[in-house]
Amino acid sequence: MNMRAWSAVTALAMSLALPALAQDNREPVKIAVIQDSTGPLQPYAEQMITGFKLGLEYGTKGTGVAGGRKIEVIYKDSQTKPDVGRNLLNEAYNDDHVDLAVGGTNSAVALAMLPVAQENKKILIVEPAVADSITGDKWNRYIFRTGRNSSQDAISNAIAIGKPGTAIATLAQDYAFGRDGVAAFKKALASTGAQLVYEEYAPPATTDFTAPAQRIFDALGKVKADRKIIWVIWAGAGNPLGKLKELDPSRFGIDISTGGNILPALVFYKLFPGMEGATYYYYDAAKNPVNDWLVKEHEKRFNGLPPDFFTCGGFAAAMAVVTALNATHGNTDTETLIAAMEGMKFDTPKGEMIFRKEDHQALQEMYAFKIKVDPNVKWAIPELTRVIKISDMNVPILNGNAMKTAQATPPAAPGAVAPAAPKPGAAPPAKAETPPAPTSPPPAASSNNTTIIVVIAVVVVIVIGALLIFRRRA
Repeated sequence: MNMRAWSAVTALAMSLALPALAQDNREPVKIAVIQDSTGPLQPYAEQMITGFKLGLEYGTKGTGVAGGRKIEVIYKDSQTKPDVGRNLLNEAYNDDHVDLAVGGTNSAVALAMLPVAQENKKILIVEPAVADSITGDKWNRYIFRTGRNSSQDAISNAIAIGKPGTAIATLAQDYAFGRDGVAAFKKALASTGAQLVYEEYAPPATTDFTAPAQRIFDALGKVKADRKIIWVIWAGAGNPLGKLKELDPSRFGIDISTGGNILPALVFYKLFPGMEGATYYYYDAAKNPVNDWLVKEHEKRFNGLPPDFFTCGGFAAAMAVVTALNATHGNTDTETLIAAMEGMKFDTPKGEMIFRKEDHQALQEMYAFKIKVDPNVKWAIPELTRVIKISDMNVPILNGNAMKTAQATPPAAPGAVAPAAPKPGAAPPAKAETPPAPTSPPPAASSNNTTIIVVIAVVVVIVIGALLIFRRRA
């Protein structure tokens, strides 16, 4: 048998084998994505879903296959209603038979969903809800979060604006997102030399900020400080920044600060050139190949519009799913997934994220900014002043596993904000539910290996058969 014939036989055998190697015959992995697609947070949900789809495309190289199995996604609208979110997740697990779920736009909705994951012993990846309590005292071992938490927001903003001689008052929404955010910010400020002197909370649907602003002005007016700042933490409709600007806090020597936001909200930031803060994501701040791909593809598909704040979050959630499925060879057994995801590193548009083992919170970098106004750009530009690395932020563990903080968190860089103490009374997960780390390969790996062995055997049979045929002809 000559070399040309041998090459032809080998090519034929591999062409028959490779499709089987790439994807086995198991059922597709089913994922539910539950977002508040109607209500005040609809833009956040829309961006998240767009990002999730793009993340699956990037992570699977356009095949829609991870760990040898096709991925099917079911999208559901929780309508910014906690009871709806809870019922939809239960429906997804029990009626749709999904293997895992991703969701929780609003923190109140996400908190209502957490017990459902525990009752069904199924994974829920929270994205993009922020409240600390999600991975804090309300956490259970089936919960992972790719979104940042309130502590990460707070610590990064404290690093950005917290300096000795600075007096700060806060304006926040009166629910878990706002209160957790302020509590974390207050703790984070403690080591910066700045002082939090007043907290103001307003209903989430507030549109008239005259009375809250006056109380803040009065409180800051009683304090002697080198600099006075109102730090605003707000999500959805309302636009307190615009209303505060109309009330002219500068006449009292007061500056405004806030975290990053979606591009439509950044339009109002144009009122505050030079404003400082920190953000979770801005498309021009992150420098890595994943973000390069996302920016290029998003602009190509959406008429030149760059990816936004929560597009990045959806993308990150999808990359976590794909990375986990590849690690388990497509096995969606809950305990196998938990073992793979605890401590798992995965690429995102923000660079590498890490699921911390103790609370399943994704550790990630943040971005300090100073607002720049360009008349040729529709929105204000949060110009990067500093990448706040994971090692710059000692993000506290708030779910009762704080004893392991030193093992879980990378060493703090010089000048990093010290970790906050855990919340009193935070209950650790039940020990009976915590299985020992697996010491043998996950079942899916075994299944996948069997498939590979069968394929190799087929290849060998084809090659041997071809050899015999060519010998007889010779």
